[in-house]
Amino acid sequence: MTERASRHLRRDASSLTIGPSAMRWADGVLTIDIQELALPWPRPVRGRVRIDTGPLHTWSTTLDAAGRHRWGPIAPCARIEVDLDAPALRWQGHAYVDSNDGDEPLDRGFRTWDWLRAPLADGSTAVVYDVRGRNGEERVVARRFWPDGTSADVETADRRPLSASTIWRVARQVRCERGERPGVLRTLEDTPFYARSLVRTGLCGQTVEAMHETLDADRFASAWVQALLPWRMPRRW
Repeated sequence: MTERASRHLRRDASSLTIGPSAMRWADGVLTIDIQELALPWPRPVRGRVRIDTGPLHTWSTTLDAAGRHRWGPIAPCARIEVDLDAPALRWQGHAYVDSNDGDEPLDRGFRTWDWLRAPLADGSTAVVYDVRGRNGEERVVARRFWPDGTSADVETADRRPLSASTIWRVARQVRCERGERPGVLRTLEDTPFYARSLVRTGLCGQTVEAMHETLDADRFASAWVQALLPWRMPRRW
């Protein structure tokens, strides 16, 4: 990800270009062309991603009582094809596209959150947002999305601790139904304020492998983390 000034942005009804990278929408397929530079060790990230979205979803909700932060899945039951030249990486599988927007920075509204999404046996996708607000408010959004565009709330499972991330010791938690033993299968991203992981948990009466993330907004807002960000996220103004 590269932060870029508005002069590097172009968009119309079916495409969005940011610097040398772009995405375009046509016939139910989102095609993303990537041409970026990774940091802190400079190396190219170059290739194409295609997402077959299936029926689009319009359901959305607020994540806080004041309604300043909103979330909604766009294509929770999609399929993806990844074809990268650098690094040489090709795979395909289940995909998920959603949208977050807000009227203030995340660290003003939240202290931490845990999120997960899990593909279920019937082709549907379950998503759980477990949010702890800056004002002490706690909110859980648990919903199941089907490939035909319908969705429904699901029963909230118990909050269980997971092991902290290996390097930066980010505290992780997950919602898990009774009788199941949650655990981290693999940590995919480990940063001072964020961890993305593949976890095992129990949801909707099934044992599932889920994509999981933890955001520690207190750490993100700290001066030492803010000083580190330019080393990981290049800026082109």
